[in-house]
Amino acid sequence: MRSARKKVPGLPEGFRFHDLRHYLASLLIASRADVKVVQARVRHASAKTTLDTYGHLWPDADESTRAAVGAVLAARVEGLTEQPRNAEGS
Repeated sequence: MRSARKKVPGLPEGFRFHDLRHYLASLLIASRADVKVVQARVRHASAKTTLDTYGHLWPDADESTRAAVGAVLAARVEGLTEQPRNAEGS
């Protein structure tokens, strides 16, 4: 990589191959790739390694999980409060 660094204009002095790897991983995560896709692309042996290294980059899912649970509970409450129709349709 050191010899390639000289051939690519504009690379920072301290540029390393791993910088490209981290950049790729961060792009994939920002594009909503799941951990197994990122693991495969950066060639980690396990998803644990990927999560240990890049887990902080995945968006916080707390709000989306709260919204999902809220929607399910609201639908169930709505289903319980609907008035049943009699056989004549009134």
